[in-house]
Formats: sequence, C-alpha cells, structure tokens
Amino acid sequence: MIGAAGAVAAGAALTPVVFAATDSDSGSQPEASGTTPEKFPTTRSDAATGAGTATTAFAASYVGVRWAGAQDGAALRLPDGDWRTLSGGCATVDDGGAALVAAGSTTSYEVKAADGTTDVRSLAIDTTDGPQRTFKVPSEPTRVRGVRYQSRPAWGADESKRYKNGVVNSPEKYYALQTITVHHTDTPNDDADPAATVRAIYEYHAVTLDWGDIGYHFLIDEAGTVYEGRYSGDDNVPAFNSDGDLVTAFHTSGYNSGNLGIALLGTLTDQGPTDAAKASLVRLIKVISRFKGLDPQAKVTYTNPVNGVTKDVETVSGHRDWLETDCPGQTMYDLLTEVRATAAR
Repeated sequence: MIGAAGAVAAGAALTPVVFAATDSDSGSQPEASGTTPEKFPTTRSDAATGAGTATTAFAASYVGVRWAGAQDGAALRLPDGDWRTLSGGCATVDDGGAALVAAGSTTSYEVKAADGTTDVRSLAIDTTDGPQRTFKVPSEPTRVRGVRYQSRPAWGADESKRYKNGVVNSPEKYYALQTITVHHTDTPNDDADPAATVRAIYEYHAVTLDWGDIGYHFLIDEAGTVYEGRYSGDDNVPAFNSDGDLVTAFHTSGYNSGNLGIALLGTLTDQGPTDAAKASLVRLIKVISRFKGLDPQAKVTYTNPVNGVTKDVETVSGHRDWLETDCPGQTMYDLLTEVRATAAR
C-alpha cells in the first residue's frame, strides 16, 4: 500500500518518549498538573450566507468565504477597496473554491457570486480583541526532538471548535506516514501577530470549511516558530499517535491520509521565506524523516490507504504537485530542491 514501504519499515516508530519531549529552560513556575494558566482572546466570528453585504458587531481581521461552482466563482470587496476575485489560495475543496482574506479591521464586506455559483457562505473572524479566555499551557517548552514548537494550548486553540452538534466533527484517523507536503497560508507577510493568524486559519478551516479542525499538521511563522496543527490525541505527540501513525488532516484534498502537511505563514509567491522559517522547515522535515525512515530526496508512489488511489510524487513535495493551486507560492516552490537536499544531510 505504501510506495516507500521498505524505507518506512526500516524507520523507528514514533513514541511520546522518542518523538516529543520537553526541556526545562522555562522561567515560569509549573502548576501541579504541569501547566501554567495563560490568557488569549476568545475567537469571535459572524457567519453570513449568500452574496451581498454583510455587517458584523466587531472589527474583523479576516473574512473566510466558501462557495460551490467554479474555482474563481466569487469575489470580495472591503470598504473603500476594489473587488478581489477569490482564487489561488491554499485551501482546496472538492467543488468550488474557498479563500481566507485579510480584512485589516472591518465591520462590513461585500461578496459577489458569478453565474453558476451557489451555496456562498462567509465568516468574519476576530482573533485579537475578544474577551480573554484562560488556557492551560504546558509549563515546560515542548520540543520535537530538539525542534521547539507551540502546542495547541500555547497558541490558544479553542478545542470546542472541533465539535459540531455536541460530537467531534472530524474523528481522528491514523495511517502510516508516506509523504510530506509544503504549503504557504496565502496570508500577509510581515505578520505582527502570527498566533492570531493561526487562530484565524483554525476558525476558517474548522467552521467555514467544516473540516472540524485546522488543516495542517504544523505551521511555521516568519520568526521560525513552529505551531502544532491538527489535533492528534492527548498523548503529547504532535501529528502522530503513540503507535507512530499520522493523524489524517485536510491540507491536500483526496491525498490526505498518510500525508503530513507543513504550512509556512505568509504569501511566498514573489518572495521567499525568512531564513528562520526555512531553517525551522528543514529541521522539522529532517527530524520527521529520520524517525520514520523517509528519504527527503526520494521519489515515491503515494497510495491512499483509504481508496487505493496512487500518485507519483517527491517524498517532500509542494501542494501544487498534488492539485491545481498556486501553493506554496512560486518562490517557495523553487526552493524545495534546496530544502530536500539540506534535510537529507
């Protein structure tokens, strides 16, 4: 079932002991449970359906839009701005399109639908100014074999977003790791509050797109900070379960199971990632590849363990290698050969 079956079999299984660990360079005093209370703004959102003008009771920093029909079948206009055709982003859906648009600080927006576009839905999102909410953040910095990452509580992930009508919207499923796919989030560069952007992407993916969680396994900001993405269980192993299998996420439609997604925050079409972001990307790919026995420079035949669909790809690929999309941006895509070679050293 797995194109690189021999390599995978040779790789060591990931466990909480060997894959995820903490260190003790934190100056904060842990509670008995090993967590420290920290406050984050509650994410506020306001949904609307159909085309036309929508208003919100708060200032929104992002607007997420989803529609059925053509991929470029919707447009968005912010106050005092021009119409923006919504296409070419990272999120891919089976029918139609989806986009997350930075809105600055707006209380209204307009959505326009092309002929044949149906089921238009939008969501105004504020992740910076809502009421403060306390999260239990691990007192010790969390690491993936030397690569420090922000756990879900550490970036303010509201776990209630994973639920719909009282049940988990997307129950966890696990499969052996086969490939790694690199994305960019198609959000603004020079982001002053990347954790807030991660929360906005989470809201957009979990609620607007109805995926029940954030679509990536890891995200990396311009400072090189790594964020835990898709919820994978309560065993303190990011992305994997304690048996070493990868939780299925939502970053490459039709090819998600066994495919790990890493997203760089920003738009990397005309500019590349920062040195810090690229370094964190390489380190993360190297760590995961070594522990799962993958060769970052190999070509493999990915086989979807759910339906048997196959695709020939690089072990470390770009989103556009799988689907019709501009992701991970042309400049970042051109750097993948260098990333593969560096991660293989």
